[in-house]
Amino acid sequence: MRRNQKKHTGSENEPNLKGTFISVGVLGLIIIISWFGVFALFISR
Repeated sequence: MRRNQKKHTGSENEPNLKGTFISVGVLGLIIIISWFGVFALFISR
């Protein structure tokens, strides 16, 4: 009866987080670019 049981490796239940990683990276890039833009505006005045 133990022959039919599957071993759970943990990778079956984990969701794919590639899209989340890309979204967070793009959002971080936008924040960094806007921060440097405001900093350049502050320095130029």
